[in-house]
Amino acid sequence: MKIKKGFELRDVCGEFVVLASGRENIDFSKVINLNESAAVIWKAVENREFNVEDMAQALLAEYEVDNSKAIADATSVASEWQKIGMITNFNSEINLKKKV
Repeated sequence: MKIKKGFELRDVCGEFVVLASGRENIDFSKVINLNESAAVIWKAVENREFNVEDMAQALLAEYEVDNSKAIADATSVASEWQKIGMITNFNSEINLKKKV
């Protein structure tokens, strides 16, 4: 997966907000607020290829959670980001198999 070009995380008055810019996002009219853990993931994976395990590792490094919870949360975040259109190449079937 990779965060699509033109999406940028900003801290606006203590809130994490993703802004879209560029021609490829011209029809993007949503404001995306991220909670703290989603912002931790974003910062860990922006500007590079990543997978759910990379996202989970960011959570494990920042919070005291077990691996299965981190994988579940990372999969959920990736799924939401895919629905919104912020990432490319998310395959939920492959990632869900890795949870087992």
